[in-house]
Amino acid sequence: MKRRDMLKLAAVSAALLTTTALLTSGSAFAQDKKWKIGFSQVTTIEPWRAQFNKDILAEAAKHPDVELIVTDGEDKTEKQVADVENLIRQEVDALLVSPKESAGLTGVVQQAIDAKIPVFVLDRNVDTKDYTQFVGGDNALIGRAAGEYAVELLGGKGKASGNVVEIWGGMGTQPAHDRHDGFHEFTDKEPGIKYLLDQQSGDWKQDQAYNIMATALRNNEKIDLVYGHNDPMAYGAYLAAKDAGREKDIKFIGIDGLPGEGVTLVNNGELTATFTYVTPGAEGLRQAIKFLNGEKVEKTITLPTEKITKENSAQILKDNGL
Repeated sequence: MKRRDMLKLAAVSAALLTTTALLTSGSAFAQDKKWKIGFSQVTTIEPWRAQFNKDILAEAAKHPDVELIVTDGEDKTEKQVADVENLIRQEVDALLVSPKESAGLTGVVQQAIDAKIPVFVLDRNVDTKDYTQFVGGDNALIGRAAGEYAVELLGGKGKASGNVVEIWGGMGTQPAHDRHDGFHEFTDKEPGIKYLLDQQSGDWKQDQAYNIMATALRNNEKIDLVYGHNDPMAYGAYLAAKDAGREKDIKFIGIDGLPGEGVTLVNNGELTATFTYVTPGAEGLRQAIKFLNGEKVEKTITLPTEKITKENSAQILKDNGL
C-alpha cells in the first residue's frame, strides 16, 4: 500500500472511530448527568480534527457527571451555524466551538452568549471578545518558529536565499493569517528569499495543496522550500514534487505534529520538519467543567509547541507506541 493511501486510510479510520464515539456519547443515562456540554466541531475527516475529537471524548469519559454532545459541521459554515443554534435550543450548560471561519460563526456564538451560555472558543477565534475563554495554540508563535527554521535551512540569518512556496490554510481563518505573519517576521528580513506564490489557499487539504504545488513546479525551475500551514498540505506538496522527480531538491515544513501523521512523515524523510499544534479538546473541556463548578478561568489558555525534525522524531514515535 502506498504511503499516501495509508495516511488516507488512517484518517478515515480515525474519523470512523470518532463517529462511533459520538453515537455513544448521548446515552440513556444522560438524565443522571450534572452538566450538559455541547461541542461544535467544524469537521471530523481531517486527521488533526479526528485527533481533536478523540482527545475531547477521552477527557469526557473521565467525568461521569458530564453529558457531552458533539456535532460535526461537515466543513460547512452554514451547517456549523445550524449545529450551534440546535445546541442553544437544547439549553446546554456550556458551549465549546471550533469555528470553520471566524466571521461566519461570530453571529451564532453571540447568540449563545446572549442566551447566557458560557462559550469556550477552541483553536480558531471569532470576531468578538465576549466569550468566556479561548483555548488554542499560539499560531503566530508557531509561524515565527517555522520562519526562523526556514531561514536556517536556506543559509542562515543574513545569508539566507532561495525560492519559497507558501501554501495557506483557509483564508477566512485567523490561524492561517497568524501562521503567515509569524513566518514572514523572520523570512522577510532576508532579501535573498523570494516568494513564488501570492496567497494560494489549500484550505488545509492535501489534494488542494498537491494541485497548487504541481502548478508551481511547472512554472518554476527552482523551488528550495515549501511552507505548508499544516502537515497534510506540506505532504501534498511533497507528493507533487515526488511525482515530478524533484522532491530531493526541496525542503518541506508543516504544522500539526501528530505522531501518526506529521511526526511519521518527518521520520520517513518526507517532511523536513513539523511544529506541534496540540489539539485543545481535552483542555477546553477541563476548563468548561472548572467554570461550571464555580472556579475562575483565564481569558486565554495558550498551548505549547515543539519543533520536530529527523533528530527527535524517532523518540516521539517511540513514546507514543508507534
